[in-house]
Amino acid sequence: MGGGWREAGKAEDESLAISPARRPDAWAWSLAAGARGGYMRGNSPFAPAGDPFPMRAILDVIFLILNLYTWVIIASAIFSWLYAFNVINSRNQFVAMIGQVLYNLTEPLLRPIRRYVPSMGGLDLSPIVLLLGIFLLQRLLAYYVYPNVF
Repeated sequence: MGGGWREAGKAEDESLAISPARRPDAWAWSLAAGARGGYMRGNSPFAPAGDPFPMRAILDVIFLILNLYTWVIIASAIFSWLYAFNVINSRNQFVAMIGQVLYNLTEPLLRPIRRYVPSMGGLDLSPIVLLLGIFLLQRLLAYYVYPNVF
């Protein structure tokens, strides 16, 4: 019944555990360490020098920021509709503060888009153009930058 890396004296549930050397990602660490000269130079498998994982962490933070900014744009559009149709009290200080924060977060990127997108009567298409630009940027990062970091 033994075999492979199992030892004869172990309990059955202990023998089913995966050896650290046989973890599914162990080959990646060994290849990464071998490509950088191995662990003999002081490289650790958890934070080797020149490790590409911090770049992936930075890209993950960029994706998170882009996702959050997407929701800020959507909230700003909904807020502007509620404000335009007088659904919310525009004299309330808290409502005015939320409107000012949303305006300050979205206007620096919406203003240049409004210069080039024609006005459609009372309809502002600049948030849609900005959202499409964010989605394009996310796809470009996901398809061309993220896979090449590792």
